[in-house]
Amino acid sequence: MGETKKGFFSKLVAGLSKTRNNIVAGIESIFNGFSNIDDEFYEELEEILIMADLGINTTGAIIEDLKRKVKEQKIKEPKECKDLLIQSIMDQMKVSETAYEFENRKSIVLLIGVNGVGKTTSVGKLAGQLKDKGKKTLVAAADTFRAAAIEQLTEWANRAGVEIIAQQEGSDPAAVIYDAVVAAKARNTDVLICDTAGRLHNKKNLMEELKKIDRVITREYPEAYRETLVVLDGTTGQNALAQAKQFSEVAEITGIILTKLDGTAKGGIAIAIQSELGIPVKYIGIGEHIDDLQKFNAEDFVNALFN
Repeated sequence: MGETKKGFFSKLVAGLSKTRNNIVAGIESIFNGFSNIDDEFYEELEEILIMADLGINTTGAIIEDLKRKVKEQKIKEPKECKDLLIQSIMDQMKVSETAYEFENRKSIVLLIGVNGVGKTTSVGKLAGQLKDKGKKTLVAAADTFRAAAIEQLTEWANRAGVEIIAQQEGSDPAAVIYDAVVAAKARNTDVLICDTAGRLHNKKNLMEELKKIDRVITREYPEAYRETLVVLDGTTGQNALAQAKQFSEVAEITGIILTKLDGTAKGGIAIAIQSELGIPVKYIGIGEHIDDLQKFNAEDFVNALFN
């Protein structure tokens, strides 16, 4: 495990402490408090998982999987269910080998999400990491409605050492994307990362805006590999799941960036989102530094959760 990876795992363990206290203490008391594996045992377990923001559907799937394994392996002791439970949770969260294909292609990455979730900082962190991998990276400031979004992204671009395409506040976002696509092609850029506006409360406008951006990219750069990541705030629990559902109605989402996992008691939402939407969590964020956004690893996450 590299130093950065090791440091991130330690932060993840610390960041998930509230979620861990929320889930693990309850689970331990069930495994130790029951002498039989019966309906009451499963009901108690179900309640704890739902309380930890895994959601009803995901919890149902995990419990069903656990029941099947217990039956198949003829397990009688509740304590013996713990590893099976951990494995069932992990199985809900696997990220495929091809999840980061955009890194190896000439690609356009759109980051979408409501204001305040850490979208602009995620653009900056991702750009910095790709540049460190030797990828020629460009960022586009297409969140032209939020005051200071352009300045914020400019600051991140400087920090990451990448170029930025921007216009003034209030410009047409699709025009910014057009300029960025033209520049990306002219400069032989590997990855163009685009920040977008996050006005979900005005869904019709947002939908039109994203469609317009999509048309520009399709027309001007049809051969580019497309990645659309929705950024969600981990502290909002089930609300993040609702946002992901709404965004998947307006865009073809290929992955999720889950931010602010440090200090939330609702970290279980990472499991729920993946399981319920069938969209992989590709990155998680647990801090303000450029290295505090990392690729999601199901094993690390579950190990940090159960410590």
